[in-house]
Amino acid sequence: MTVIGWFQIILYCAIIVALTKPLGWYMTRVFNGERTVLSPVLRPIEAALYWISGVDERREQHWLTYTIAMLLFHVGGFVIIYGLMRLQALLPFNPAGMSAVAEDLSFNTAISFITNTNWQNYGGESTLSYLTQMVGLTHQNFLSAATGIVLAVALIRGFARASMRTIGNFWVDVTRCTLYILLPICVVYALFLVWQGMPQTLGDYVEATTLEGARQTIAVGPVASQVAIKMLGTNGGGSFNANAAHPFENPTALSNFVQMLSIFVLGAALTNVFGRMVGNQRQGWAVLAVMGVLFIAGVTVAYWAEANGTSTLTSLGLTGGNMEGKEVRFGIVASSLFAVITTAASCGAVNAMHDSFTALGGMIPLINIQLGEIIVGGVGAGMFGMLLFVILAIFVAGLMVGRTPEYVGKKIEAREVKMAMLAILVLPLMILGWTAVAVVLPPAVASMANAGPHGFSEVLYAYSSQAGNNGSAFAGLTGNIPFYNVTGGLAMFVGRFLMIIPAMAIAGSLAEKKSIPPSMGTFPTTGGLFVGLVVGVILIIGGLTFFPALALGPIVEHLAMNAGDLF
Repeated sequence: MTVIGWFQIILYCAIIVALTKPLGWYMTRVFNGERTVLSPVLRPIEAALYWISGVDERREQHWLTYTIAMLLFHVGGFVIIYGLMRLQALLPFNPAGMSAVAEDLSFNTAISFITNTNWQNYGGESTLSYLTQMVGLTHQNFLSAATGIVLAVALIRGFARASMRTIGNFWVDVTRCTLYILLPICVVYALFLVWQGMPQTLGDYVEATTLEGARQTIAVGPVASQVAIKMLGTNGGGSFNANAAHPFENPTALSNFVQMLSIFVLGAALTNVFGRMVGNQRQGWAVLAVMGVLFIAGVTVAYWAEANGTSTLTSLGLTGGNMEGKEVRFGIVASSLFAVITTAASCGAVNAMHDSFTALGGMIPLINIQLGEIIVGGVGAGMFGMLLFVILAIFVAGLMVGRTPEYVGKKIEAREVKMAMLAILVLPLMILGWTAVAVVLPPAVASMANAGPHGFSEVLYAYSSQAGNNGSAFAGLTGNIPFYNVTGGLAMFVGRFLMIIPAMAIAGSLAEKKSIPPSMGTFPTTGGLFVGLVVGVILIIGGLTFFPALALGPIVEHLAMNAGDLF
């Protein structure tokens, strides 16, 4: 661990905090339907889209109607991606002559991209055509990211409104989010990435002759446009198998730093949107503080573990830390920071191989996902996931003082607590349930490249990543078999939508309630005590749920490593 390493981490955090308020102000205006600097250009396009689709932007929806619209929207996305993958051999923009993708892999990938997971059981440059990458994947990256954001805004409206039966209009929200927020940023972002050396072309793959005289095919394509939204929208699926470790997806140290910023910036800004909409920005800063405490703790452990390496490396005189699986151009600190960021958010992009991290260094990304990726989290999903834990924390606080729990003027009653628990229990059901099946089923066990606790960690990470809608992986597990494609697809679907439905039910319930002015008995929710309580509830729930599984994987692997046993 070095001073320059900590300077990079502190600089990163400072920039995120600095961007939170202005971007939160802009996003609040967008979702309130107020005029913005882009309105003169984009408002006519927005109005034309409503006219073409027959949407009345003044008509809002009940939470159930809002949720059904969202689900139907994603059914259409699934059909588009699945059809493109199955028919890509017959479609244009396929310079490498990619064949049709198998049924089970197409199923897994289609669910992966509509759920904002972007889990990839394939290598993009060797499997998908340009058309599939653009029209299927990049297109859905925008829409799945927009969906996460607008669902968070719908839940925020539930806290902010009083005595209302509506929480907004899904079609209006997703249009505004895509048109005013995601597209403008991504246009500028993609141009920046091209300037940094990232390909953006529909031309053929490049044929090159190596110094030894061998012929090599270099994959290119419309990369910059996909990378921009995969990072900003916390999607994570890359054009290349090596993802952000590939020089065409992450050419420079500057592009690496900007990509890390873009993963967090919208999720952090949503905390300010929350504060503005409920009429007290300090509420938003308190939620961001909870996220910040958990994030700094994770970065500290991961950086320490990778900087110290392993006892085996030390015994060999290699004291520079663990560089296995990392790009020399990024080093230990940027690789560790990226790993924590991408799993604290539901991004899943990687600039280093998490499978090559030390046992404890690799455990932190795993814990981040298992906690529900609420540490800033995926765009939108992290915010409504965090608010579910806030509801539980407020409920606990209410029990302590013997009063009905209240938060930002709304009573938290049995209905909200039950819905929050239902949403939170979805992840352990999918993660632990499918892991238990996979480690005893012979075809699934045969896909594990490593024995012992590390092999178990590979499977546990796979289902954690898919159910948590992250998309990163421990390399070493051969996931492209029917069992993992089908069960992984189910885990992604349940992990996304069975968490959303209870959250939207909470939004509808809260919106119908009257606002209650604070009293002497109201638990303060803007100070250090509240931050500590929420952090404690998150860690206790996560610890009780996942500690036994972690003990069988990375923890026992670390202890075995210190005893001289490697896996």
